[in-house]
Amino acid sequence: MPKIHSSLPGLNREASPVSIQRPTIRRMIIAASFILCTGSTLLGAQTAPAVQTGSAPLPNASAAALTGTISIDGKLDESAWAKATPIADFRQQNPNEGAKASQRTEVRVLYGDRALYIGARMYDSLGARGIRAPLARRDQLLDSNGNNGAFNSLTTDKLIVILDPYHNHIDQAWFEINPMGVRGDQFNGDPSWDPIWEAATQVDSLGWTAELRIPYSQLRFSRDSVQAWGMQIWRYTDRLNEQDMWSFRTKSEAGGAMYFGSLNGLVLEQQPRQLEILPYLESRQQFKFAQPSDPYHNSSYTSVSAGADMKYLLTSSLALDATVNPDFGQVEVDPATINLSAYETFYSEKRPFFVAGSSAFDFGNFSCNFCSNTSSLDIFYSRRIGRPPQLNPFVGSIANFADVPDNTTILGAAKITGRTKGGFTLGILDALTNRETARFMPAGGGPQQTQEVEPLSNYFVGRIKKDLNGGATTVGGAFTSALRRMSDTVISDRLRRRAEAGGIDFNHTWHQRQYSWIGSVLVSDVGGTSSVIDQTQQSSAHYFQRPDRRVTTDGLFDAKYNPAATSLQGYGFYTRLGKGGGNWFWETAQNWRSPGFETNDLSFLDRADYKWMNANVGRSWNTPGRWYRNAVLLGGGQQQFNYDGDKTDLQSQIYGGAQFLNYWNLRSFVIHHPTVLDDRLTRGGPVVKRTGYNYAEVEVSTDARQRAVFDIDVSGTTGIDTDTRTWAIRPGVALKPAANIFISLTPSFSADEDPAQYVRVVTDPTATAFFGQRYVFAFLKARTLSLDTRVNWTFNPNLTLQLFAQPFIASGAYTSFREFAAPRTVQKVIYGQDVGTIVRTPATATSSAVYTVDPDGAGPATAFSFGDPDFTFRSLIGNAVVRWEYRPGSTVFFVWTQSRTGNDPNGNFDFGTQRSALFRDRPTNVFQVKVNYWIGR
Repeated sequence: MPKIHSSLPGLNREASPVSIQRPTIRRMIIAASFILCTGSTLLGAQTAPAVQTGSAPLPNASAAALTGTISIDGKLDESAWAKATPIADFRQQNPNEGAKASQRTEVRVLYGDRALYIGARMYDSLGARGIRAPLARRDQLLDSNGNNGAFNSLTTDKLIVILDPYHNHIDQAWFEINPMGVRGDQFNGDPSWDPIWEAATQVDSLGWTAELRIPYSQLRFSRDSVQAWGMQIWRYTDRLNEQDMWSFRTKSEAGGAMYFGSLNGLVLEQQPRQLEILPYLESRQQFKFAQPSDPYHNSSYTSVSAGADMKYLLTSSLALDATVNPDFGQVEVDPATINLSAYETFYSEKRPFFVAGSSAFDFGNFSCNFCSNTSSLDIFYSRRIGRPPQLNPFVGSIANFADVPDNTTILGAAKITGRTKGGFTLGILDALTNRETARFMPAGGGPQQTQEVEPLSNYFVGRIKKDLNGGATTVGGAFTSALRRMSDTVISDRLRRRAEAGGIDFNHTWHQRQYSWIGSVLVSDVGGTSSVIDQTQQSSAHYFQRPDRRVTTDGLFDAKYNPAATSLQGYGFYTRLGKGGGNWFWETAQNWRSPGFETNDLSFLDRADYKWMNANVGRSWNTPGRWYRNAVLLGGGQQQFNYDGDKTDLQSQIYGGAQFLNYWNLRSFVIHHPTVLDDRLTRGGPVVKRTGYNYAEVEVSTDARQRAVFDIDVSGTTGIDTDTRTWAIRPGVALKPAANIFISLTPSFSADEDPAQYVRVVTDPTATAFFGQRYVFAFLKARTLSLDTRVNWTFNPNLTLQLFAQPFIASGAYTSFREFAAPRTVQKVIYGQDVGTIVRTPATATSSAVYTVDPDGAGPATAFSFGDPDFTFRSLIGNAVVRWEYRPGSTVFFVWTQSRTGNDPNGNFDFGTQRSALFRDRPTNVFQVKVNYWIGR
């Protein structure tokens, strides 16, 4: 199945050689930063002209000074509220675009010495009977989590207030509340932002009311004494599927902070610098089977740890966040996967310190309406910090028993984030991780040994961005550095000593932001011993050693294979020109990575050496018709070349989606992919051809407002002139048996048949067509079955129970072992059928099954053997988290995590057998209690 990227609903599922050394790259970065700063100064913080939606100007509202006190109880019974002018002119965006809101809403705003107060009355013609509001955990009702259409969401009545305190037409500080008091917040679309604020609601015979108190310490704004902020207000009425907005825009307009109204009359005194401290204490107990002869492990293990997070407002717009010995035991476990490729599996970040404020480090502005098998030009992948020690597998390969650390200890980390009055957005992060050592008993016998498995390391990320033309244009720069202190040749020959990357990006929009041009350029430089740089060149991201590779330079850096090199340089760039507003939209993009581009020390890069390009055009219908509420249709294509000029990707696609009058949703697309060259299939060997295919996917989901919401996704692939076949089905159901219980069940089953699954490479001087190597492939029949189960039980907005469990079974049966007939062809010859012989020696009590191949029978080729690659893997992982926010910002976590795994040396997919075996596998149980206490005001 292709890795699809899309901004459409339901698709977001992956001359002479010149050598520039590190000082030159640093000078380039310094020069780029100088140009950025001086250029932005010359341009100045220009103000964009006021936007109008149709013929109506953007609205204005006034805030009143707070007199007396406000008790946040949701009752609106204080006399101070009567002094504020109500905001009451709301218009529908759904279902009747532009019509007057069917239910009256009144919102009032007060400003105090330390906080902004918002009071709202949401009238409902049915009174309390018309209110629909589930009880859920914080942020679960956010639109970014899939509200209003996605099957695994909860829909609700709610009030949303979005603030742009700088009124720069960019920032969106989002606060929402539903009638049950469930809060949500996000900043510029990042739901990890969790400010400390208060809200309360009341339901009565007229509808419902809400009071919000938002401390200034949680916002970033200028130091002017009299201010005007940007503001948008939404009201959702779930039973009517109605969405009303104060500052109206049509669905065909770009939207965002550019279309916000103004909140005037704010008189704010100088705010004191706020200090917040969040110390924690954590107790952990693990129960895991240990072999009696294991000198390092017992069946139970107990530990106690402590640490703290700190936030300090350096200015009213810049904040310092720091952490000492952070603990992430309360995060959800990663799902199980089977990866038969040569590339690393990507897992999203879930650790609170790195998730919070992560948008400050976004780089590149990657976007596409429809694209596959490409990736953004990212500069920072935070899971590199505190990862499992990288030499753990090395120690495991030479040891009978080993005591290896699970993760690298983060000694401390700090970041500065914020936006200045001059329009600069800043993000700086630095983290220091500890030196980790493993003890082990050598496999060959002898006394205990120790080995460093992760060196003392420092990671730095710097990001700066300048807003121009009222936020219509942004220009930015970024720099990252990873430095490691090596202690011996074992680790210095396996890990790079240093890695730097730096670049610039921009985003320019015009014509009321309907048109946009974005781009980014990034240069990388890594260094270490010749051994580790040779491994880098030969890794799956580069394959410099490919024997038919012709390129020696990418036009800027040396790109020839050099086993003696001690550094490697490269570049990547991305640019996209497109139109996003209006009924018609289009895009075209280029995405390149030079052969030597390497950023995996502090980012995520699956491969380099490609030039990718695409184009799409589409049409949307946002006015309801006879059978739909909205619809979209798109068509386009893409292609890709490596730096040798080989065409390694070509596809055309068509996408269609619609929401029907009954609020069901349909999303579907078809991809045609002809046969093309493949420079990765042999994993460092010559270029061959990858067979073409046709791929189709259809997804249908029911009305998300119902108590039971269903979704089904079916996809399939048919090979072109080949026996490639895949199909997958992913049904799902979201159940809401009560207002405070949400259950999601998502089973999935896939069946893949691949005639070119890589097995191994064998040296054979007689294989002259393949430069003295034989690349062994097989026909793979794979089956995968899983069930993702989630339960959210909310006792009140501050006390929740979250459950996650995933049983997982996967099998792979390898048959018809084969090799390509020649480079740059798609034809293959099968051992024992087209050429030579193959014999399988069955497994015994002490050994696994083995295949022996004589490639040409009685010819000169030497016979070789390899183990049977068949597999069946099973796992059950899950955790339960009780989260109690016993006071604002202070939380207790009770966590239970269990995992169990097993495997069989066969490729038979037998559900009954594997299900029974799964519950006989020995589990690992971890129990944790974590308490933190917020100190602040």
